[in-house]
Amino acid sequence: MELAQSAIVVGLLLACLVALLLVQLARREATARREQATLDVAAIRKDAQAAALEIEKREARLAARERALGEDQGEQAAVAAALRSRELALAEAERHSAELLAGNRAAALVQLESIAGLSAADARAELESRMLEQATRDAEAAVRRAEARARQTADERARRIVATAVQRLAVPTSAQSVVAVVSLPSEDMKGRIIGKEGRNIRTFEALTGVNVLIDDTPDSVMLSCFDAERREIAQVALESLVSDGRIHPQRIESAYAEAVAGATERAVAAGHEAAERAGVPGLHPELVATMGRLRLRTSYGQNVLAHLVESAQIAAVMAAEIGADVELARRSAFLHDIGKALTAEVTGPHAIVGADLAKRCGEPPTVVNAIAAHHDEVPLESVEAVLVQAADACSAARPGARRDELEQYVERMDKIESLVAEHAGVRRVLAMSAGREVRVLVEPETVDDTQMPGLAVAIAKHIEADLSYPGEIKVTVIREIRASATAG
Repeated sequence: MELAQSAIVVGLLLACLVALLLVQLARREATARREQATLDVAAIRKDAQAAALEIEKREARLAARERALGEDQGEQAAVAAALRSRELALAEAERHSAELLAGNRAAALVQLESIAGLSAADARAELESRMLEQATRDAEAAVRRAEARARQTADERARRIVATAVQRLAVPTSAQSVVAVVSLPSEDMKGRIIGKEGRNIRTFEALTGVNVLIDDTPDSVMLSCFDAERREIAQVALESLVSDGRIHPQRIESAYAEAVAGATERAVAAGHEAAERAGVPGLHPELVATMGRLRLRTSYGQNVLAHLVESAQIAAVMAAEIGADVELARRSAFLHDIGKALTAEVTGPHAIVGADLAKRCGEPPTVVNAIAAHHDEVPLESVEAVLVQAADACSAARPGARRDELEQYVERMDKIESLVAEHAGVRRVLAMSAGREVRVLVEPETVDDTQMPGLAVAIAKHIEADLSYPGEIKVTVIREIRASATAG
């Protein structure tokens, strides 16, 4: 019992001690918090005082700026007032000067009119006339200089392009004759061709319409005919007879029928070969067959199909030189004379006929225009069309490509001279260099120096419009003034 009470007393004492300790700790913590709060309040008060000082400084600076701004505004107002007064003074001075100048000008004008004997309007009109005449002369001189520079540059570049194209395509001439040569395996074959009492050669000439020329030329005979198609059929038939060895009237008739039947096949083969040589793939079968027919067509002695292949190659090189469409120029130049194969069947210029055929066969519009425009029947619509004209002229006008008869040559020269002589002021016309150059002598009293360039251009345009010719024709206008005197 006593032990229990002692334990209770001890527990109470321990509880009191713990309570005292907790109270002591609480007091210490409260004291520390009070001290910390005091420190925080002091710091806040210090920061507030610093902020108040900063605000006072800013207010002082703002007040100083407001005082300075007020002073500047006052100065600006004073300057503006001074400027206004100065402007008024200058305006008054300018008005006074203008009045004096107007009076002096009127007096001077009256004095000048009295001295010159002309009114101001007449003098102004005279001055305008002289200035207009001088400006016209200066403009014409500037135009002539610009044309000369442009012509020189263009001629140099054109010559380089054409020379490059022709030099790279130094192909043989394509002129044809009216005689075909057939090789024979031996001299005995000539007797077989003639036949007994000449019946074989008579039958052959009657069927084919060609002349068989048998002379002393070893191992060959010649077939002569102006019709290229007949000459080709006769050549194919004779070569077939020679290879077979059997030559008699029945066999001649059979060989001739086979040669006639194979004409279309030969035309197609020739068209494919020409397209391959020109580098033009994908042609319509009708175009290929029509192109093959041109193997027998000539123009001034030049084979038309060979001319088309050559034109295509030249146009392609020139297109590559100037950056145009090479394949389009090649295709257009290859097809530009295709209408010549149809001129016996369809009426109209061969350029228009060929363009219609190309259009029906699905050729692009640019190609169709180049074909139709290569002789200026329709306007040119592309650079490639211009190249087709240039390539056509290069192929036709180069030495040896074509030959002219004397009568045609004389007729062309007379036509050029008579056409140029129609222009006013022309005294004499001389066609030179086979019609490639025309020299025009003019009346000096009718045509002055300023009118000569215009007359040369007009003559050139007249020739372009009314004449058909390969290449270019150079027009030179000459004005000559002679003065003479006699000393007695």
